[in-house]
Parts: sequence; structure tokens; C-alpha cells
Amino acid sequence: APIMIQVTEIAFTAYPVTDMPRARAFYEGILGLQPASTFEHEGKHWIEYEIAGAALGITNMVPDWKPSPAGPSVALEVADFDAAIAALRAAGVKFLAEPYSSPVCHMAVVTDPDGNSVCVHHRDQPAH
Repeated sequence: APIMIQVTEIAFTAYPVTDMPRARAFYEGILGLQPASTFEHEGKHWIEYEIAGAALGITNMVPDWKPSPAGPSVALEVADFDAAIAALRAAGVKFLAEPYSSPVCHMAVVTDPDGNSVCVHHRDQPAH
């Protein structure tokens, strides 16, 4: 019989960044995330933000891991979509996908300062 893997949760999602102070200004200053844990070794950092039982990490510890708008993207659920979009515009954040609506949600895709794609999302219906 094949060995079954039982995935119980997503431990973390992470993005590579090149300029840690600039990245933290985006994730903490603009998105309002609070660091849950930070690790520093020889000038390289891993910063982790806890979000409703999940974790989003940013790091500059992996030299060959390059930021990209074409890679996977985390979708951050926001309480007030219009207010979030207004705050991102006010901060001069670049939009890769302008805000749009589907039958069940609103979303937009922005970039962090390194060019990684970050989706801003709001469910119109409660999750089932």
C-alpha cells in the first residue's frame, strides 16, 4: 500500500526579499502585520507574521531564492476591502491587478517592494 501523507495545516507561506527594512516597512507599516517571531543570523533575517493561525514569512536568508511577480501569491483576507485599497493607493503601492469582483469576492493584486505578488481579498459570503 502507498504511504499516505496527512497534511494537517499550512505551516507557513514565505517570500524572498532583498532589502529587509524596506520589506518590513511594507508588511508592517502598510499592511499592519505584527512580527510574531524574528530570527537573525549574520545579517540575514527571517521575519514571521501570525495571521489567524497561519504564518507569513519574509526572508533574505536564501541567496538563490529570487523575488518574482510570477511566483505563488498569498491572499490576505481584509475586513474592509475599499479601505484597504484606498490605503494601498495612498501609500503608492503598485497594482498588478486592479480591484475586481467575482460572484463571491473582491480582490486585487499588488506587489511588495521586491515585486512579489500579494493578493488583497474580501469574501462577500461567509466561508462554508
